[in-house]
Amino acid sequence: MKIINTRLHGKIDYVAGLLFIASPWIFDFRESDAATWVLMAIGLLSVALSMFTDYEGGIVRSIPMRVHLTTDIFAGAFLASSPWLFGFAQDVFLPHLLMGLFQVLAGLLTSAHPSHDQSRSLIDPKAEGIS
Repeated sequence: MKIINTRLHGKIDYVAGLLFIASPWIFDFRESDAATWVLMAIGLLSVALSMFTDYEGGIVRSIPMRVHLTTDIFAGAFLASSPWLFGFAQDVFLPHLLMGLFQVLAGLLTSAHPSHDQSRSLIDPKAEGIS
């Protein structure tokens, strides 16, 4: 069941990406280099991926939405497991686990069909076969 449309997903992507990047300062775990860099890297990936995805939030629109959602799922799983993969779970794990699971859920619950596909036919007469 896909309960998130691509327009909302785009907004979530940018907010979540910025939250990921700012999390070491918000949750005060900057002293753990691995914990900081993992979240910052996933945040930068999220923002960059959003900018290049073919959906309402995209600027360049060259990455298909299905690829974006698959990347979200794998990046979220990586983020959720990163405290144990990189050995910083004894210092901090909850932000990584919760944000990673959130990213996985967002990827699983979002429609793979951007609504701008439908609006293109209203804007582009060639899409309707009108010359």
